[in-house]
Amino acid sequence: MTAIDDLLERHASGVDHGAPEVPTPVPSLHLAVVTCMDARIKVFDVFGLRHGEVHILRNAGGIVTDDIIRSLAISQRKLGTREVIVMQHTSCGLSTFTDDEFKDEVEEETRLRPPWAIETFREVKDSVRQSVERVKRSPFLPHTDIVRGVIYDVRTAELTEVF
Repeated sequence: MTAIDDLLERHASGVDHGAPEVPTPVPSLHLAVVTCMDARIKVFDVFGLRHGEVHILRNAGGIVTDDIIRSLAISQRKLGTREVIVMQHTSCGLSTFTDDEFKDEVEEETRLRPPWAIETFREVKDSVRQSVERVKRSPFLPHTDIVRGVIYDVRTAELTEVF
């Protein structure tokens, strides 16, 4: 059985009934959360969220990339969000190698060098600051006045705001 088969079976025997009480894709808190794809981060638990309250945007590292800006622009311009929180975390895989190491490895295996930035980092707080600045400086986002960054500690669940 594949992992996908397992998840489909879990869904079929589970209790997910969708969110019929949430009539719109507009998040009720008018907030977008940008965070990492790391499976240890349970965003709903971290913030005590309920269905329909926020948009959650995830990628490797929780980095504000062009695609995150694209999603935030849609979230703000068409779906009513006005605030953004960037949450990165301790012990992130992106801090364990460099962009060049990754690109060299992929190029050696495929004979093609990835054209996209990997966005590795050494200090998570510096990465959070950079991502917050990208949101604040984006000409595509109409709401850049309430943007904050935090670091989630995957061992203790502590949140530390980055200024």
